Amino acid sequence: MGEAHIADSHEVIRVVGARENNLKDVSVDIPKRRLSVFTGVSGSGKSSLVFATIANESQRLINETYPTFVQQFMGQLNRPEVDALENVSPAIIVDQERMGANARSTVGTATDAHAMLRLLFSRIGQPHVGSPQAFSFNIPSVSGAGAVTFEKGGKKIKERRSFEITGGMCPNCEGLGQVSDIDLDELFDSNRSISEGAITVPGYNVDGWMVRQFAESGFIDPDKKIKDYTEQERADFLYKEPTKVKIQSINMTYEGIVPKITKSILQKDRESMQPHMRAFVDRAVKFMPCPDCGGTRLNEGARSSKIGGVSIADAAAMQISDLAAWLDTVDDPSVAPLMVGLRQNIASFVEVGLGYLSLDRASGTLSGGEAQRTKMIRHLGSALTDITYVFDEPTAGLHPHDIERMNRLLQQLRDKGNTVLVVEHKPEVIEIADHIVDLGPGAGRAGGEVQYEGDVDGLRSSGTITGRHLDDRARLKESTRAAKGALEIRGATQHNLKDVDVDIPLGILTVVTGVAGSGKSSLIHGNVPAFDDVVVVDQSPIKGNRRSSPATYTGILDTVRSAFAKANGVKPALFSANSEGACPACRGLGVIITNLGFTQTVETLCELCEGSGFSDEVLEYLLDGKNIAEVLAMSAGEAAEFFGKGPAHTILVRMIDVGLGYITLGQALNTLSGGERQRLKLAISMAKKGAIYVLDEPTTGLHLADVANMLAMLDRLVEAGNSVIVIEHHQAVMAHADWIIDLGPGAGHDGGTIVFEGTPADLVANAATLTATHLREYVGA
Repeated sequence: MGEAHIADSHEVIRVVGARENNLKDVSVDIPKRRLSVFTGVSGSGKSSLVFATIANESQRLINETYPTFVQQFMGQLNRPEVDALENVSPAIIVDQERMGANARSTVGTATDAHAMLRLLFSRIGQPHVGSPQAFSFNIPSVSGAGAVTFEKGGKKIKERRSFEITGGMCPNCEGLGQVSDIDLDELFDSNRSISEGAITVPGYNVDGWMVRQFAESGFIDPDKKIKDYTEQERADFLYKEPTKVKIQSINMTYEGIVPKITKSILQKDRESMQPHMRAFVDRAVKFMPCPDCGGTRLNEGARSSKIGGVSIADAAAMQISDLAAWLDTVDDPSVAPLMVGLRQNIASFVEVGLGYLSLDRASGTLSGGEAQRTKMIRHLGSALTDITYVFDEPTAGLHPHDIERMNRLLQQLRDKGNTVLVVEHKPEVIEIADHIVDLGPGAGRAGGEVQYEGDVDGLRSSGTITGRHLDDRARLKESTRAAKGALEIRGATQHNLKDVDVDIPLGILTVVTGVAGSGKSSLIHGNVPAFDDVVVVDQSPIKGNRRSSPATYTGILDTVRSAFAKANGVKPALFSANSEGACPACRGLGVIITNLGFTQTVETLCELCEGSGFSDEVLEYLLDGKNIAEVLAMSAGEAAEFFGKGPAHTILVRMIDVGLGYITLGQALNTLSGGERQRLKLAISMAKKGAIYVLDEPTTGLHLADVANMLAMLDRLVEAGNSVIVIEHHQAVMAHADWIIDLGPGAGHDGGTIVFEGTPADLVANAATLTATHLREYVGA
């Protein structure tokens, strides 16, 4: 063997002096072409090191190689706070951001599988209907004709030309697969008259102008019950075209209630509405599968072309594991190379544990974990190697049974010669790491230091928080609480549910479990929120820009501003960085944004206010010796001590309860992780008594040490008289439940039935389900 080649000497990614967010001068060496797992409590700085430093710098350096014209369309990345970063390879981030809820995006279109299917049908489908676009539900069929004038030999000649584009879009629903219909019973009560307040739309008060238009229009009798209207009156009330009328000598336009509500409310963006209006829209608008295409989104032509009796709509509606079996029966030498790629693509779905999806499933309906695995499929089949793949809790939303598969995938990516960096809390993933970096010791300001670097055995004996808790196993509860009634769900058939009847016990902690895709979310989200007093806390992102913070989101800021105003005898608006108290230089942002034309925008700390966002005069007003900027820089834990009592103290204590004591009040909302957002929502909604709480995997993003606090908090919620329903895969939460509902036995059409109901102890003792097997192993029974 000769001397090692100098090109092989760059075996580690070297980070020197990272200071991003809460990192305190962190320096680490991360081995390349290995699987490294980053651990530590929530908020200890894992994401700051992996995402904000390594991945960010890698992407920034790659972006700089593009022409400036292209760069102006890309998200601009700032240089991370780090002294040096060496030997970084191109990074691909596979995170848990939900896929865009674009109504036209499906699992098939998001992974190229649909494009390959369209190609297959355009080649060998019988009868032949056209090119691949004839099978696309996003391309309408258009035809047209017209006269074209051109010169020939000095003369102007007119010629008639026509054109035709064959698309696959269903003309009735425009390729969306569903049409909306208004539920009239939600608009009015037909047992009352207009003057008795029959119209039940929010904002339509009997003495208000909206209702007087109907009452005084002359088209209907305001004192007659709606159910007694004549055909003509009913038509005028519901659907009359806009008509000029005079009411109290004012010219006004009268139109029927259905077009009026459609224009004024239903065509607006649902997300921007106030909660009571959003609830009304959800009740009043019913979406039905389009009657013309049966919800397939495709026109008749695209549905008529078949391969062996199967149309493209049938193929997209099949469960992916069945689609794989069907593709094996397609044997046509003319499409052999295409079939190889398509079969591989479909096989990787099954490998990632997503064989229960179908290609026509809207991508906006995937959970965070499903979306992350769908993105993984694109990378597994990729020809790239020597890449850094960065994963953010890839096991989120996975049953212990599926985690084993995910581990295999991570190892496959590494074995292709890639560097795999994973931020993770689950012991099953930490176990397979080649290298571990543990950050801590605490969260927020108390974290940001490397506690341990090395292998798993070293971590166990290292005495760090992660090391001590790595072998933590929850014990089954000695006794369980008795239910105080039940929530009855009858004949549930959403998605893959097979006519499920179940009684969800109230007044206790119920855990709904089962492998990914077994129907847990369909059962709970599809049926429970129909009841009153249901608080649903999920992981959907909080709408918030760089000016929103936990203080504004929870409403603490209003209380704080009033306290400052009262103590200093000035008005509250002064203490808002978005209002009168803003620093004149940066307008309350704390940074000056300079736009350098085509290249990037540069953010520099505002020197006038030193990043606080407040003007100097505001900072002179004190409350108990602190100015407003100092209060907003406090963590929730510090602020709870500062405000010893009052409404602000109550919310802060709840933030500490959900494990967010380390978050500072003024931190930008868009910097919170998915799990942190969910726990912030939980902190706000914990105030209700006697409510039903539905939590969707609340342990996402929680360190082993914090899971115990979360369980204690769920217990407190139950003891306060609430019912808590948790959709969860974490065995510690299952063991702690009073009642378990296990769905299965498998995923997709192999799931959708209830395979066990009872206490955790019964599940471990008697059941033979996948959950029982893993829980038994976990509690060592």
